[in-house]
Amino acid sequence: MSPVIRRKGERFTLPSKYLLFILTILCTAMMGVTFGTDVFNKPFNTAVGYLIVPFQQGIGEAGAWLANRSEELVQIRTLLEENARLREEISALTEENTLLQQDKYELNNLRELYALDGQYGDYSKVGARVIGRDTGNWYSSFLIDKGENDGFAVDMNVIAGEGLVGRITAVGPNWSRVTSIISDNSNVSGMTLSTRDNLMVSGDLKQMAGGCITFSQLVDSRNMVKEGDKIVTSDISDKYLPNILIGYISSIEKDANNLTKSGLLIPAVDFEHLGEVLVITDMKQNVP
Repeated sequence: MSPVIRRKGERFTLPSKYLLFILTILCTAMMGVTFGTDVFNKPFNTAVGYLIVPFQQGIGEAGAWLANRSEELVQIRTLLEENARLREEISALTEENTLLQQDKYELNNLRELYALDGQYGDYSKVGARVIGRDTGNWYSSFLIDKGENDGFAVDMNVIAGEGLVGRITAVGPNWSRVTSIISDNSNVSGMTLSTRDNLMVSGDLKQMAGGCITFSQLVDSRNMVKEGDKIVTSDISDKYLPNILIGYISSIEKDANNLTKSGLLIPAVDFEHLGEVLVITDMKQNVP
């Protein structure tokens, strides 16, 4: 048998049956090494320790964080619902409290009017509610909700609080306008209750900033009038019924003529807060 001579440049080829045989032997040897020894287990376990375990820990921590966030979201939603419910309850309670305060305010006013009605029991009176007023901080001129249909007429006296408010100056079918004694164009003939000395009370909105109006033409030759004395409507007033409380003397001084005195008067009525009034339907009869 002649030897096989390879020509230069030809590639070496291994027959397939020999290649299969060699691979079978290698696989068998690897299986024996794998099952019989731990040569590959240690590197594999090391790789798992470095790669898989941290990954699993990260997944576990992420799951725990998501679970906590989910629980917090549930709590937040619960708190928001409870907050909305509490807001509704607070709103309802605030409205109820406002109504109770209003009822209390009206009740106090009605008690004052009831006491005032008893104080001036000789006069016929009808209650009315204030429904509007002119601009400003004071009730110098305002509207009430009754008029000609209720028997009201011009110059009827109006009282509230502890005494005189003013008089009706205009009427309609179901309304009346009241000009109070603090108005700049208002003048009331008054007298001191203790000495019966006459004087003139004049409205002054500028002085009302300090809570006072003015009085003048007081003749007090005996020097008996002092601060705190009550001033009431006089018998000689042409529009106001007698002995209705106007206010209290706050300050008094002699005029330049040394014959009369003037000063400041604190009204008996709170002209910053008026809700209900009493209208005296009896009219002052003018004497020729």
